[in-house]
Amino acid sequence: MSSTDNFLGIHHGSLIVEDLAQALHFYVDVLGMATDPQRPDLGFPGAWLEVGAGQQIHLLVLAGVDPVEGRPAHVGRDRHLALRIGDLDALEQRLNRAGIAFTRSRSGRRALFCRDPDGNGIELIESR
Repeated sequence: MSSTDNFLGIHHGSLIVEDLAQALHFYVDVLGMATDPQRPDLGFPGAWLEVGAGQQIHLLVLAGVDPVEGRPAHVGRDRHLALRIGDLDALEQRLNRAGIAFTRSRSGRRALFCRDPDGNGIELIESR
């Protein structure tokens, strides 16, 4: 058995945010994710977001931990989370309506890059 045979997928990735309401507006209202109401009281605010196939994003509310300034202009050259989506055009329209800046992938793939309100990099890749 090779070491990769033991990995089954990603359970969750955690992102640091300062304003949970603002982050939830981005992830739920703009991107269309659902929250998981089963998040236990962990002693600090946050939310769990469903991204499909039992995978999640965990939002952790921790002020001043992660710098927003000085990050690369292109999200693809910064640490980021890449998510597969079904309809890039529909998502692009939602980002435009919300006034959220994004760039298209430079590789020619059907993908775009944006940042959440806390500067966390998000790549959205169309997978049909």
